[in-house]
Amino acid sequence: VQLQESGPGLVKSSQTLSLTCTVSGASIATDRCYWGWIRQPPGKGLEWITYITRGSPFYSPSLKTRTSNSRDTSKNQFTLELTSVTPEDTAVYYCVSGGCDVYWAPDAWGQGILVTVSS
Repeated sequence: VQLQESGPGLVKSSQTLSLTCTVSGASIATDRCYWGWIRQPPGKGLEWITYITRGSPFYSPSLKTRTSNSRDTSKNQFTLELTSVTPEDTAVYYCVSGGCDVYWAPDAWGQGILVTVSS
């Protein structure tokens, strides 16, 4: 399975960040169990944001009120939206996928996309 992130590299504060992950080599509708997003701010560790499993989205409690995760099975894509962004949301964003044998343990990653939020 291959994953590729796309979206703007620069977003202004208070705007909505929208990123799309295009998947090849697997169907997001029928293959694997987890499709989600993880980010890494500069100089910090990885932070999970959201995942979809069996068609239902789950969100990190710290980001839940600002996050949505949707999928378009006809395009084999899923999309992250993060509202009311601030410079603290500056990070490399990865779309990821995990198999069904382990709970939420991504083993396939996109190359990542750096998103900078300007103040």
